[in-house]
Amino acid sequence: MTSVPPLPTGLGTYTLSLRAADPSAFEEGDGHEPGLPGGGHWHDLAPLPYREREWGDGSYPPLYCPDTVRVDDGLGEEVDRRLAAWAERAGLHEGRMEEFRATGFGRLAMLTHPDGDDPDVLLVAAQMNTAWWAADDYYADESDLGARPTELPPRLALVMSAMDPPPPAGDYTRQLEEAIKSDPVLVSLRSATSHMSRHATPSQVMRACCTTFQMYVSWCAYAAWRYLETSPPVWRYLAARQHDSFYTSMTLIDIVGGYELPADLFYDRRFHTALMQAGTASVIVNDLHSVAREAADELPDSNVILLIAAEDGCSIREATERAVALHNDFVRGFEASQRRLAAVPSPELKRFLRGAQAWMAGCLEWHGSSSRYQ
Repeated sequence: MTSVPPLPTGLGTYTLSLRAADPSAFEEGDGHEPGLPGGGHWHDLAPLPYREREWGDGSYPPLYCPDTVRVDDGLGEEVDRRLAAWAERAGLHEGRMEEFRATGFGRLAMLTHPDGDDPDVLLVAAQMNTAWWAADDYYADESDLGARPTELPPRLALVMSAMDPPPPAGDYTRQLEEAIKSDPVLVSLRSATSHMSRHATPSQVMRACCTTFQMYVSWCAYAAWRYLETSPPVWRYLAARQHDSFYTSMTLIDIVGGYELPADLFYDRRFHTALMQAGTASVIVNDLHSVAREAADELPDSNVILLIAAEDGCSIREATERAVALHNDFVRGFEASQRRLAAVPSPELKRFLRGAQAWMAGCLEWHGSSSRYQ
């Protein structure tokens, strides 16, 4: 029997041994820029402190949230530079590149992933979030960009094939490829997934893909509500929103950090609940900052503030205050979950939970500064 040579051991080395190595898994132009890596970044595994943070114009009740860990504008600008070059190659946001650059998805990656300093790895998070947001804008939300409720489900089915290619089917595959290559949103999602595979294990890649597809079930519910011009009750909206939240973005935390949280821990009900609490809290931050934009659309998007106001017959201000309280409840729920999980003897778990705290904090910081929400 041939012996297997020993591999390095320790936090993160298991992940390094499983990185995708097949060049055919990568595509030219996926944004990868070797060189200029950061020196690595490491934080204590102890939980981050929480405080009440002002947001918006400061006139609303504060949001209970951890402190932002890192603000490195130079690093954010470097990731944004690479991101804009990649988006142009993909044909994404043609005619709207200045607006896209001002949005600052590279800055979002810098703020929300403070345990990574390599701009090529941070670009993974920037690309994936850019592509997810583009699908949301062009397919689901923005009527002036061509979003149509009746076209959303078949478009999302193609997204799944772009990120997770089905087995070859002769000439039908050629037709599928032509459809994907003709749509910049699909090109960007495929390209971002390709770049992710440079830095992630196969398990992490499929985790991100399957979570994306899970999110699309909620998008189809929103499309039906928009088409029928029927507002869902708040409870039904939250049931859908919890699976269409920044939980999806948070699946990238250990990829950017350069380690892997084992699947048995990632999908443990206690951890899953904690990450859903963090993701839902962060997406309420998005609802708070985008309520005016969404109310002005030809077909208003589902937004927790608008739904609370309509359901309870209250003012937008009172509905906003209730949404803030809901956000704070989710964050305190995460805080309690993190305390309960502290007994699990896993440094990867503690690091990921701290990463979720950093994501919540950076998300709030970014929404307050991005041109998209000003």
